[in-house]
Amino acid sequence: MSDRGFRLSAIEKRAYAEDGFFIRTGAFAEDEVDEIRDAVECCAARASQAASAGGHTYQIDGNVYCEASGATIQFEHLPGSKTVRVIEPFHHLDERVDRLIDDPRLVDPMRGLLGETEVSLFTDKLNLKRPGEGSRFRWHQDSPYWAHFFADVERLPNVMISIDDATEVNGCLRVIPGSHRGGMLPGLEGEGRLGPLFTDPAYFDESLQLPVTLLAGSLLFFSPSIVHGSGPNDSTERRRALIFTYQGGAGRMFKVDAKRLAGR
Repeated sequence: MSDRGFRLSAIEKRAYAEDGFFIRTGAFAEDEVDEIRDAVECCAARASQAASAGGHTYQIDGNVYCEASGATIQFEHLPGSKTVRVIEPFHHLDERVDRLIDDPRLVDPMRGLLGETEVSLFTDKLNLKRPGEGSRFRWHQDSPYWAHFFADVERLPNVMISIDDATEVNGCLRVIPGSHRGGMLPGLEGEGRLGPLFTDPAYFDESLQLPVTLLAGSLLFFSPSIVHGSGPNDSTERRRALIFTYQGGAGRMFKVDAKRLAGR
């Protein structure tokens, strides 16, 4: 790890305020990325094994979920698929992921965004877009998911670690720059139980969408209220990403009755 500081710069702070995101390229070296990839696949294997061994499996709007091993595991949308799509939370499934929560490359910028010296983990999520099977994520904001749990959802910044090159072909994230400035936008009505969690396109300009292409090892810091989504993975390459969401102080985690201070 470099000895240089990882504090938030004035340019990054302005970009976060105006656009709702900023990127740090090459934050992790190749050997570090390889180690994270190995940890991620261990997490995926443990989650799959736990789901197969039992747990509470259910469907929402035709999508299959399983509560097992202290995580919500979501499977790909193809009928009968056993491919894991999302795991939340997942840091407890591998100690190498748990250590990332304290990494100054994540924590120092979060302290700057939150204006606090003490920060803690709010939630963490693993997105796995397998080649040819990884499905799209519809336009959404993160804030509506958390609004009933956390009063000030704007103070829950995200950081995504891209551990594969993210391209338009393999389903990179897409954002609507500046959309976070409108706060929580209306969701879709009449489209099932999950509809209200997807942002109604009538309330933002879809033509402004920007594909966030990233090299492996890069970081994307983004607002919980920026409208974002992604296309399917139509390539032969994997597109995996880890997302950590932080909060100021020593608050309780989302879905977990515990606290996890960061930068210990």
